[in-house]
Amino acid sequence: MPELPEVEALRDFLVENLVGHEVVRILPVAISVLKTYDPPVIAFEGRQVTGVRRHGKFLDIEADDGELHLVTHLARAGWLHWRDRLPDGPPRPGGKSPLALRVALETGEGFDLTEAGTQKRLAVYVVRNPSDVPGIARLGPDPLAGDFDVTRFAGLLAGERRQIKGALRDQSLIAGIGNAYSDEILHTARMSPFKLASSLKPEETRHLYGALRTTLTEAVERARGLAAGRLKAEKKSGLRVHGRTGEPCPVCGDTIREVSFSDSSLQYCPTCQTGGKPLDDRRMSRLLK
Repeated sequence: MPELPEVEALRDFLVENLVGHEVVRILPVAISVLKTYDPPVIAFEGRQVTGVRRHGKFLDIEADDGELHLVTHLARAGWLHWRDRLPDGPPRPGGKSPLALRVALETGEGFDLTEAGTQKRLAVYVVRNPSDVPGIARLGPDPLAGDFDVTRFAGLLAGERRQIKGALRDQSLIAGIGNAYSDEILHTARMSPFKLASSLKPEETRHLYGALRTTLTEAVERARGLAAGRLKAEKKSGLRVHGRTGEPCPVCGDTIREVSFSDSSLQYCPTCQTGGKPLDDRRMSRLLK
C-alpha cells in the first residue's frame, strides 16, 4: 500500500508534470472507482490543474485555483502510472485489465489509475472541497507538519489503550502511516509493536517521536525526484524489517520474525524490539493446536 512517503513523492512528481496543463478527458473504466457523482467526473474536463496536495494517503489534484478537486486514495493495490503518450482511442472496459481510470491532458500525456487483485478499494472523488471526502475529514495531523512536535505527539498517545502498532496506523490519530512504515518506525525505536501506547514513559515517547520523524523524512528523501514508476521498488529496497521475514536484521543480525493476522502481517526483530522474546503468532498457534 502506498503510504505517506510514496504519496508525497507522487505529489512532487505531479506538481512537476501536471500543474499548468488542461485536463481534456477523464475516462472511468471501472465505474466502481467513482465514489461521488455530484459534481460529475466530467466536470473536471476542460479545467486547468493549478495544484496538487497530499492529505495523509490521499492525493488531491486541484483545478482552477481550488474550484474543483479530483481526489484519489490508492488503497492497498492501486497505483498511478504516468504516460508520456496515452494510447489512441478509449480504453476497453471489463476484462482482466487493472485499469480503473484514465486522465488525459491537452499535450497527449496523462496518467492511468490501476488496481491489481480482486479487492477493489481504489477510490476517486470529484468534490468542491477536499473536506467533503469522508476519509480526509476524519484525518489526524500530518506527522511531518511543522507544528507536529513531541508535545502534540504525546498528547495524541495519552490515554490510548491500544497497542502502539495499531495507534500509529490509525488515520484519525496520525495521518499517512500504514503497515510498512509503522514496522519501520518501531524497529528504529527498538520498541515492541504490542506495547500499549498508554504505557509509554516520557523518554520512550520522545524516542518514538524521533524514530517516526527520522523514518518518514528519510523515506521521503529517498523517493524525492523519482519517476512514479520507480517508487514501488524504492520503497521495498529501503525497508529494513517490513516484508523481510526470515532475513537477518540489518542492525543486530537476528532473524526477522512475523506475526500474521487475518488480512495483514507485521515484521519485527526480537533482539532489537522484544528483549529476544518472539511474539505470539496467533495464526501459527491455531495451526499447532
